[in-house]
Amino acid sequence: MKAALLALLLFVPLPAWAQLQSDCRATGSIGTAVMAQDGTITLNLRAPDGTQGLAAYRPGDPNYARMLSHLGGMRPGEHKSVPAFCGN
Repeated sequence: MKAALLALLLFVPLPAWAQLQSDCRATGSIGTAVMAQDGTITLNLRAPDGTQGLAAYRPGDPNYARMLSHLGGMRPGEHKSVPAFCGN
């Protein structure tokens, strides 16, 4: 199960993976986010079973604005908790 989730995070293109998510926020955190000086948002995500994965959104990515909004905005150098996504 852990390997399958990690494989999903590594091999599904980031825009497609993000489209699986909802735009709303649920309670709790699913990881942390940091914004680099160039505006890239890197997420360190964790599943309830402890599986972890990384995702990065660069300015110009079709899902960049959506992720930035989900995080409540960010500035370069800032670290934030990633709110859980609502289930569909």
